[in-house]
Amino acid sequence: MKKALLIIGLLVFACKTSTDKSDGSFEIGVIADCQYCACETQAPRFYKAAKQKLQVAVDFLNTKDLEYTIHLGDFIDRGFASFDTVLPIWNALKSEKRHVLGNHDFSVADSLKRFVPNKMGLKTRYYSFKKFNWRFIVLDGNELSFYGAEPHKIKQTDSLFNQLKSDNLPNVAVWNGGLSHEQLQWIKSELDKAIVNDEHVGIYCHFPAIRERDLHNLWNFKEFQKLIQPYENVKFYFNGHNHAGDYAVKDGVHYLTFKGMLDTQDSTAFSVVQFTKDSIFIKGFGRETSRRLKIK
Repeated sequence: MKKALLIIGLLVFACKTSTDKSDGSFEIGVIADCQYCACETQAPRFYKAAKQKLQVAVDFLNTKDLEYTIHLGDFIDRGFASFDTVLPIWNALKSEKRHVLGNHDFSVADSLKRFVPNKMGLKTRYYSFKKFNWRFIVLDGNELSFYGAEPHKIKQTDSLFNQLKSDNLPNVAVWNGGLSHEQLQWIKSELDKAIVNDEHVGIYCHFPAIRERDLHNLWNFKEFQKLIQPYENVKFYFNGHNHAGDYAVKDGVHYLTFKGMLDTQDSTAFSVVQFTKDSIFIKGFGRETSRRLKIK
């Protein structure tokens, strides 16, 4: 009954909204931290309920004309078999589907870690794509980590972690991760391409990268911020990981942490995000806050 009422409410909302693409406006779907597993509840994390929440979100998003839907990491909580429960639901989306890798997505047997990206439909662990006058850059914040690094990245992982430990920041923890030298160079090349092509840039990652004392932060968030600071075409950085959500602005970049779908028994969290000439509108459902992000 609760699911039926939620679907009816969302469908009513859907009938009242539409996007006119003739002016360059478009919409996407955003979900963070579905984090499903067939595990017992550890409040506020209701693992089994995530399956139904994802189904409701997909049913609603399929009523919208979306350019794509992106999940911001932690699609599962643990166990490779968990993918087989939620992927069929996800794959029923009518829009293009995009994934960001999260730390929990690698909470599988060591022998299966290398299969995670392919299981999630990813040809590469970080990538970019374009829509209209936007370039979207999808980062892999697990590339340097103690749970998801590929063998040839372990040495660089250890080096970065030990280097940052002296800063005494709370985010330098084993459940977070960082960007490799190679990925940072690739980000710069993508930003340079966007400048040449006169494109706005939006960045997706699982980990936040803004507040000085946030224990959820990307390990080398300061280096990342320094890299993007000269590029005025970077308009947003969207992430998950911190299920409580967060928002801040720095150097004209909107840093938005989307709330985790997993948390709470009876509510959900997902969004329809509308891009217009001068704004990004977050239309939040469940616990997610609706807001307008002005862009220049």
